[in-house]
This record gives sequence, structure tokens and C-alpha cells, in this order.
Amino acid sequence: MAIGVMTRIEDLNTVLGQTQDHRHRVLVAAAKNIKVWFIKVQKIKAIYHTLNFCNLDVTQKCLIAECWCPISELEKIQLALRRGTERSGAAVPSILNRMSTKESPPTFNRTNKFTAAFQALVDSYGVASYREVNPAPFAIISFPFIFAVMFGDAGHGIVMALFGLWMVIKEKSLIAQKSTNEIWNTFFGGRYIILLMGLFSIYTGLIYNDFYSKSVNIFGSAWQSNYTLEDIEAHKVLQLCPNRINCTNLAKEPIHMDYRGYPYPFGMDPIWAISVNRITYTNSYKMKMSIIIGVAQMLFGVMLSIWNHRYFKEPLNIIAEFIPEMIFLNSIFGYLCVLCIYKWSVWPGDDAACAPSILLGLINMFLFKYEDYDDENIVCNQKTMFRSQQALQTLLVILAVLSAMVLLLVKPLYLRREHNKKLAIRSIADAVESAPEVTGEDVQIHDAQSRSSADPSPSGHGMDGEEFDFGDLFVYQCIHTIEFCLGCISHTASYLRLWALSLAHGQLSEVLWTMVLHMGFIFDSYAGAFVLFAVFAAWAMLTIGILLVMEGLSAFLHTLRLHWVEFQSKFYHGSGYAFLPFSFEVILDQAQASDHEVH
Repeated sequence: MAIGVMTRIEDLNTVLGQTQDHRHRVLVAAAKNIKVWFIKVQKIKAIYHTLNFCNLDVTQKCLIAECWCPISELEKIQLALRRGTERSGAAVPSILNRMSTKESPPTFNRTNKFTAAFQALVDSYGVASYREVNPAPFAIISFPFIFAVMFGDAGHGIVMALFGLWMVIKEKSLIAQKSTNEIWNTFFGGRYIILLMGLFSIYTGLIYNDFYSKSVNIFGSAWQSNYTLEDIEAHKVLQLCPNRINCTNLAKEPIHMDYRGYPYPFGMDPIWAISVNRITYTNSYKMKMSIIIGVAQMLFGVMLSIWNHRYFKEPLNIIAEFIPEMIFLNSIFGYLCVLCIYKWSVWPGDDAACAPSILLGLINMFLFKYEDYDDENIVCNQKTMFRSQQALQTLLVILAVLSAMVLLLVKPLYLRREHNKKLAIRSIADAVESAPEVTGEDVQIHDAQSRSSADPSPSGHGMDGEEFDFGDLFVYQCIHTIEFCLGCISHTASYLRLWALSLAHGQLSEVLWTMVLHMGFIFDSYAGAFVLFAVFAAWAMLTIGILLVMEGLSAFLHTLRLHWVEFQSKFYHGSGYAFLPFSFEVILDQAQASDHEVH
């Protein structure tokens, strides 16, 4: 009995062991194919989900689908349908026909790994309407350049460019890692933007002559000192004379001017790095530069709007919006930029004290307050810049006011006139139709008038078929006029952030040098090497954490705002919707991302 029980137990253990081994082999074989099965299931689900959107024809034997596709891909689609028909052995071939529709098509912008990040920045504001001007190609240059104006330091730009270059070089291996870290994926997705921002920051850093807050004397300063060594040691502050005549030393003896007579070849002269009025000089330079860059970008944005008006067949918008907007913007702010360049060009160091204030001149331009140019009793810096400035500025103010009135009134009044014309034609047509006796000639006139009333408006504003409300249209045009005119002022002032952030970046960099790294150079003994090693580590961490990461992120966000609000608002509406093609790659990536979130 016991022997039989033991034999039975051994048989059961053998069966259990063989079952476990078989289960293990089955699971191992399944584990090798589980990824393939997962991909197949996802693809089949996506196919059936898409097929559910199709309709059955009257014979209940084939499916009819309506979809969007790029015109340039039609041949590839027909070839794919033909190949699918051959492989499936279907008796009925697949047919592809182009249909006409009044629906607005989706927007498809073909991108690559370089332009995809810039297109994503634009699409974050809003997807362009079909055939609307796309700001992304222009942002490839303007975005990193405006960032670099605020982040102008060649040393920091080199670090940023090297980081972006490393991600570009290692992009294949980094993509293969398929990281799920959202912050890292954001940086990696913008690797080409980071690279360009670093390269442009090197350029603007050389223009500012800033290398970790220090200036580099590459070409030799355009200034020289005529003071003796005793004078330099005895006085903490000395002034260099830029005048061609009347230059004297401390003993009031005539000397040659300290300015060599030619500017520094590239960027700012390194002499300003040790000047006590460096901030005053750089502030004036960067403020004017910010205004010129801002007005140029806004003017370019208004110019781009004409392509939208031409494509959407809106000639009224060209006459009633584009032209007055260009006149208004150039009459005030374009003229302001001309004054900045004129002031730089005309007044040398000898007459710098006589250079008029541009800000006061702009205020007096609207107050119509001028001083006599030939009056010798008036201080030179209170006069106008040139003799005919009063007449020119009066003309520009009149043009600005007239362009604002045209922007406000012409479009609503023209559309109201066209609407009244159509009502008159319609009433005449109704009267002719209700007449008791109608001749053949009258019928022809009536038909022609009916067709003309049914034709779309040449202005292309979509007023036909809609209820015309002059009050709503006038209020909308008032809002547009006020928004543009006041926006030109506020947007121009908004570009002063280029100067403000550039100043903040330079001062923070100088503080880190003075308060941190400079402390490592005050020791003369060998112990200074160890102190410098520790201080350099702290300085490097603060530079990367504060100046590169935090300050870089701040400059990035300000650049993004300038493009979205100040630039794109001049021509870009972003009221479309994106073209989302059927893609197995996108579907599998989304499934994998959701699987990671679950785990």
C-alpha cells in the first residue's frame, strides 16, 4: 500500500515537473515574440479603427472613405493602393478620386529634424490656416539672433553651442536610448535651436566684447593715454580727450587727442571695460539698437501680411489695411530709427555734447514745439537735427493721423456701399420679376442682375451669404485700429527688453567674476592654487546654474513672447488645424509612451 502511494507520488511529481518545463518553454518562446505580437495588435487595432470611419456603398461590397492627403503624394498613394490590391488578390481594384469641397483643408508643413523644433514653436501659438504665411522659416534666423542680443556673451555662447553640438553629434545614440525624462526630451528636441542660440551668442558677445564679463583686446584699442605714469598713479579717475583740438593735460598744457581717429574694427572698444561711464555708454547703444531691431522685425511682419491678402484675394485689405499700416509704422517708428542712425553718423566726439536728445525730439514732434535752428542764443543740443526737420516731422504726423483714419473708416464704409448696391440690385430684380408684362429684353437684364447679385464679392471678405451688420463691422474695425496703433507703441517699447536683459546678463556675469572667481586670485602663496580650484568650481556651478540655465530660460521665454505677440500678430492668425496622417510609427510611439506611464 505504502509502496503504491510512493509510486503514485513520484509519478505526479514527474508530471508536474514536465508540465512546469513545458510551461517554461512555451513562455520563453512567447517572450521572444511578445514584442512582435504587440506591434501587430496595435497595427490591427489602428486599421480597424480607421476602417470604422468608412462608409459602405449601395452594394454592401466595398468601402468608401473621404480623407485629406498632400497633392504631391497622390502618385505614391495610388501606387500603394495598386500594390495592396495585387497582394490581397481582390477582384475589385481600389479607386482614388479627387473631390471638390468647400471645407478648409488642414495645414501640412513638411519639416525635417532641423526645422521641426522651430515649427513646433510656431504651432504652439496656433496652427496656420491653409496657405497662410508660415513664420517658421523666418524664425530659424530671427529667433536665435534675438535670443543672442539678450544673452550676448561669447564665453557663455561657447558653452551653450558645445552642449547643442554634442546633442547633434550623438543624436542617433541618444534617440536609441528612448528616454522617458520629459525635461531631457524637451532639451533634446530643441538641440538645433540650442546650437544656433549658442553660435549667435558668440557673435553678439564679440560685438559687445564680453567674454565671461571681460573684454578682449584683439585689434588694439583706438584710444591712447597721453598722461604720465605719475599722473595715472596720483589720480583714481582720469578723462581721455576725444576732441581734435583743445585737448590739455592736468597742467593745462595742449596735448594731442587721445582718440586715434579710427574706430575699433569689430565690436566695442575694450577701453570701455575699464571706463567708469561704461554703463551709460552701453545703455545708450543697446537701447537704440533694440528699437531698430524691433521696428525692423515689426515692419517685416506687416510686409508679410500682403502675401496673405494676395492669396486669399482680399484687395480691399491691401488698400484699407496694409498701406495705412505701413505709412503709420514708418511715419513714427521708422523715422525714429532713421534719427538713431543719423545721430550716430553725424555727431563725432568733438560735437557729442551738441547731439540733440531723440526722446525729447519725438515728444516735441507731437507737441509741434521747435527751436529756431539758426538762433545762436539757444543751446546747441536743444536745436533740431537739421534745418528741414520741423517741416518733415509735421508732414509725418499728418500722414500718421490720416493713415489711422483710413485704417478706421475705409473698409467699413466700402463694404457698406457694396452691400447697399446689392440691396438696390436685388430690389430692382424683385420689381422686374413682379411686373405684369415682361419682355424678352427685360428677362435678360433680370437674369444678368440675378447672377451678379449671386456672385461672390471681389473683396473676398465672406460678407455674401452672411447677415451684414455695419455696427458690428465698424466696432471690429475700431478695435483693430486701436490695437494696431497702440500696439505699435507698446510693441516698440516691449523690444526694450533686449536692452534690459542684456544689461542684467552682463551685470550678473560681472558680479560672479568680482564676488566669486576674483577671490581666487588674491593669494600669492601656493595655497592660492587650492583656493582657486575650489573657487573655480563654485564659479562654474553658479555660471551654469544661474547664467546658462536660469538666465538662458528667461531670455528664451522673452524671445518666444516677442515672436508670438510683437512679430506674428502683424500677419499671422493661426486659426487652422494640423494635418494628422495615418502613421504606424506615431501610433506605436503613443502606445509605448502610455505603457511607460502605466508602469
